[in-house]
Amino acid sequence: MRANSNLFWILGAFFWAADIAYVLWSIIDTGKPEWVGLVGMALTGVLSFFLAFYIGRTRSAQGGDVPQDRPDANVDDGDPEMGQFSPWSWWPFTLGLGLTLVFLGLAIGTWVSFFGGPLAAIAIVGWNYEYYRNNFAR
Repeated sequence: MRANSNLFWILGAFFWAADIAYVLWSIIDTGKPEWVGLVGMALTGVLSFFLAFYIGRTRSAQGGDVPQDRPDANVDDGDPEMGQFSPWSWWPFTLGLGLTLVFLGLAIGTWVSFFGGPLAAIAIVGWNYEYYRNNFAR
């Protein structure tokens, strides 16, 4: 995280330096500043500084380096438990199909959403309760 924090500090300084150069160049070229580029690059620099500050504070709050920052760390040191996933489940596909119909209905006609809404609701319920039935019941 130290490298990430330093990278964002450098990026923020770069964007502000590029912003100053951009403003000077636009004043030399047209006689007035170009506001969209000025504000866009300045806010990009501000966002980089915010991220650098946040990452630095997070690093100091957790009490040291994460395994990715240590040269003696193993790959398994930074490998957290991600949860339980069902590679055989058809419910995510069904939910995606239902939401596709809902958003397609918003784009071409609301009548299509009336088919996608119930399908999405059934898919959400089915995905939540798939471990409470049949062979996989707890």
